[in-house]
Amino acid sequence: MDELAYWVGFNKVLGIGPARLRALLDFFGGVEEAWHADAASLLEIGLDRRSIDNLLKARRSLDLAGELERLQQAAVKVLTWDSEDYPINLRNIHDPPPVIYIKGELLPEDDWAVAVVGTRQASVYGKEAARHLAADLARNGVTVVSGLAAGIDAAAHQAALDAGGRTLAVLGSGVDIIYPEQNRRLAEQLVHQGALISEYALGTRPERSNFPPRNRLISGLSLGIIVVEAGARSGALITADFAAEQGREVFAVPGSIFQRSCEGANRLIQDGAKPVLTVSDVLEELNLSQITQQAEVRAAVPTTPIERAVLDLLSAEPTHVDELGRAADLPAPTVSSTLALLELKGLARQVGGMSYVLAREARVDYVVG
Repeated sequence: MDELAYWVGFNKVLGIGPARLRALLDFFGGVEEAWHADAASLLEIGLDRRSIDNLLKARRSLDLAGELERLQQAAVKVLTWDSEDYPINLRNIHDPPPVIYIKGELLPEDDWAVAVVGTRQASVYGKEAARHLAADLARNGVTVVSGLAAGIDAAAHQAALDAGGRTLAVLGSGVDIIYPEQNRRLAEQLVHQGALISEYALGTRPERSNFPPRNRLISGLSLGIIVVEAGARSGALITADFAAEQGREVFAVPGSIFQRSCEGANRLIQDGAKPVLTVSDVLEELNLSQITQQAEVRAAVPTTPIERAVLDLLSAEPTHVDELGRAADLPAPTVSSTLALLELKGLARQVGGMSYVLAREARVDYVVG
């Protein structure tokens, strides 16, 4: 049977999330072996009795071949930790989802993505700000990520589409169940200029508990997030928290101090989020002003072992060229030329005094070819 079937199977087992699945794969050596493991072996690695019972029940009841057929008929692609085209930004978060379902298409340029999120009860000001920012991001080659919710999310998706750009919607349900229903037409448009994405299996209803985990994927797919308008308890603030934990940049649009729907975004700015007045504030901070050129350089010049070695030594903290040379055991001219090429690719950035940082820390594992 196709190995993908076992990934899909595990994704439907209650109680086996990323950490437990990783432990199973490490112990048994592969997803198929883990799926067929006996109860005694599962107990040996510390799986609790309820999770074991759920797995044994799933093995008896699930038609794995039928699950793959269902996905194929729905034109849904499945990516797993083992997939080469699993999104690199998402791969680098803590406990990335073992399986993601995609309706539409993910492209390499979607690595350059920014999330635009906010309240469902958006004001006219909030919707206009979301449209303006999302459209400008799209015109600059940046993929817009959001959650397909009413209000700010829908405005951002629609603006990116109208500008001829790409947009990704992360759902708190299966990709075959659109919520809210009013955004069904938007979802149908979006599939042709991006993708619907979910870690939930087909048929999963939009339960309230699904949305906080969904938010971690929104930030995980993105290099940074913009909170446009959010109340004090908005789900957008959960996304901002995940973004901060994942090392992503958090931006917020200033709003009226008299409007409750702006309280959360204003509070983020007070707590250190970068205020956004124009899209240039985001492009400059994330080093996204030269996306086209960076993409062309990456496509033409694959990352070499030397570049890989230098990348592994870079972080958010500035490191001097001489220190990089000693650590990598490379001559100074080689390190300098390597850093120059990494700058062209948008992977490294000079911060003065011959010191360098990762342009985007989440991209440390980027390899082409």
